This record gives sequence, structure tokens and C-alpha cells, in this order.
Amino acid sequence: MAVSFGLTETFKNVFGGGKERVRIFFAPGRVNLIGEHTDYNGGHVLPCALAIGTYALVRQTDEPFVRFYSQNFPETGVITVSYGDLSYRREHGWANYPKGILAAFQALRPLETGLDILYYGTIPNGAGLSSSASIELVTAVMLNELFRRGLDQLELVKMSQNVENKYVGVNCGIMDQFAVGMGKQDCAILLNCQTLEHRYLPLVLDDCAIVIANTNKKRGLADSAYNERRATCEA
Repeated sequence: MAVSFGLTETFKNVFGGGKERVRIFFAPGRVNLIGEHTDYNGGHVLPCALAIGTYALVRQTDEPFVRFYSQNFPETGVITVSYGDLSYRREHGWANYPKGILAAFQALRPLETGLDILYYGTIPNGAGLSSSASIELVTAVMLNELFRRGLDQLELVKMSQNVENKYVGVNCGIMDQFAVGMGKQDCAILLNCQTLEHRYLPLVLDDCAIVIANTNKKRGLADSAYNERRATCEA
């Protein structure tokens, strides 16, 4: 793919060369067709995964730290974190999402190598298409594969939701992570958010299309009244 070739070149420019091979992972974004704000109320939703999403290029290293870089936020430069301090830091911005996943894996069992990771998202930033869940899941799948942890996909979905709830501080429901982690091509997911019972419904569009309008009004849940809305519903 042309996009992966370009990212490989960027990876080398950012992190330098190295004999360790670079691996590429991808997680989609999602759009919800029916059921707004019903996921954290234990209702039904009908999301589907999208072709756009988040790429992660990674190389294992012999260093005791992890270096993050996002092609979407080049102004932040390379963010370096040690395994000894994976706490949330507001100034790390976008990198807190993969950092949270890293911390969750580290808590289960220490990770044996350092990492260089480059992210590139094709989801418009803040467009409400679950870019945060996408970067969480691509990181979780990547770590699960690289370090052979053997967690199943639903465990990774739940871990990612937990990171967003307790590490990032957004009290979201399960829908975003579930749709990103469990989505299938040409299917929507009818999901009961209370029980996680779900079934796949055919969504073959043929000559039709799902039109998603990007208004350029950013929808950042961490900076919005989302948690307040959920607390009101629970009350």
C-alpha cells in the first residue's frame, strides 16, 4: 500500500535506521447508525466499522523506554516515556491514549523490550468517529501480538474502554471500542451494551453510501460535558 510505504519512510526519518524490522498494524474508526447515548445506559446500538482508521508502525528496541510520534500532530515531536512512569500527563495530549494501554499491559506483566511507534490516523481529528478508540485498539492489538500475551479481542476491547474511563477520564460506554475491535467488513453490529450480546447484520451498500459530514466542529469527549451527561442519566 502506498500509505504504508510513505509511513515507513517517515518512520526512518523520525526514529532512524535499525536492524529490527518495522511492523504495521491498523484499527478502523466507527460510525453509529442508531442509538445515541444509549450505550452507557445499557441499551442497544447499531455501529459499523469504517475503512478509515489508525495505522501504527512499530519497532522493538533494546532501550528501557517507548518513543511515540504522530504524523497527525508533528508539532508535539517525539514523546518519550519510561516504563517506570506511565502516569497520565496532560501535556502529552494524544499520546495519553496509547500510554494508557501501555500501562494496562505493563500492570498485567512487564513488557520485555522498548518500542518506537509511529501513528497516522486517516480519521479527521475530533470528527466523532472514534479516533481515540481506534488508537487504543491498534495499540492493544499491537502489544498483544508483539509480546504474545494471548488476550482475546473482547478482552482488548474491555481493556481499551477501561483505559478511556479510568486513565484518560472519559466515562464512555462500550460501543466505540466494541465497534472498532469487533467490526467486520460489510456488516453492522447490533449490540446490547448491557450484556454485550451481539449479532452481525449484513450492510452491503452496493450503489448506496453512508454519507458522513465533517463540520470541522471538534468533538473531544475529554474536554466536553460528556461525563456530566452520563452522570445525569445515572442519577
